[in-house]
Amino acid sequence: MSTTTSPTPEPEGPFRPGRLIHNEVTTEIPVHLLFRDDPERPEPVPLGPAVVGRRLGTGEQPRLRRPVPAKARVVAEVDPALVERPARVLPGVVGLFAGACGVAGGVATSWWAGALPPLVAEALRLPACAGAGFGPAQWAAYAGAGALGLFGFGGLARGRTGRAWVLDLFGRYRGTVRRTGLLWVNPLLLRQRVDVRLRHWRGEPMPAADGNGMALRVVVLVVWRVRDTARATLGVEDHETYLRECVEAALASVPVEMPGSARASVDATGEALTRLVVADAGAVGVEVFSVRPVRVEYAPEVAAAMHRRRIAALDAQHRASVLTSVVDSVEDTVTRLTTRGLVELDDYERKVLVKDLTVAFCAGRGEATP
Repeated sequence: MSTTTSPTPEPEGPFRPGRLIHNEVTTEIPVHLLFRDDPERPEPVPLGPAVVGRRLGTGEQPRLRRPVPAKARVVAEVDPALVERPARVLPGVVGLFAGACGVAGGVATSWWAGALPPLVAEALRLPACAGAGFGPAQWAAYAGAGALGLFGFGGLARGRTGRAWVLDLFGRYRGTVRRTGLLWVNPLLLRQRVDVRLRHWRGEPMPAADGNGMALRVVVLVVWRVRDTARATLGVEDHETYLRECVEAALASVPVEMPGSARASVDATGEALTRLVVADAGAVGVEVFSVRPVRVEYAPEVAAAMHRRRIAALDAQHRASVLTSVVDSVEDTVTRLTTRGLVELDDYERKVLVKDLTVAFCAGRGEATP
């Protein structure tokens, strides 16, 4: 009895390997379930169910990765309304004139009250006066003349180049004086002198790290000036201390290269430090032009170990150079002896000669090295 076997249908298209895992299937997973355990990831936009395909022959389900937006760097800001503006001041001649009028008013009131000494009256060529005495009118005249004299002479000030005054009245900013020469400023205003010249600051050694995380001590040179006197004086308690802390924060986030590194790396470090300090100090009216490391050294806790490591590296480099020189000398000597026909050497004699020359050259180099 013959049995007829139906032929197995041939697969169409390219050959496909058989499944290693027979129960692998394509699964539909909602996108929001992939991120429900991540508390820092923002809520995803509902896109409906996403089909996640299997990997051929492994049965693994690939994970969907969504790019996490980088956190923007937060820059401190002060009150936007606190912006430098010119204060209202008068020429110094006005204060001198007002003070002179106050003095003249006091003399005239004394002559009116009969309290002016005769010698002063004769010197001023004033006519004789019987004297009305000190009454309410005389005291009022004295008060007016004294107030005029105090306001006139008390408001005189001298403006200098590179210096400015920040004026404050009962805790309210009233303007900045950048003018030079003799000026009259309201004596009721509180004055704070600010240096607006171009300045440089060289700080003490600050902690930093290189690209490998090695602890360093860095001295930086900062070139800066006060651009907005209102923000520098009223927006922060001490703008110089704030600038120093900004430099320390920048050093903590930027790797610093040692002086022996490439010039491009040192320049890149300075530019990175300058960008960070400019962004932080600009909010308080301080304009920074450059932040440059001028001295970089290892921290005290790692200085001894790094010194020994550097000496070992230099010694290894010196030994390698000496060995290279000895090998070249031995090769040149053996080559010359054999090519010129001075000696005929077999393999054993060649090895002995190379050994003897190597020992001799190494001993000579060791005696020549101090």
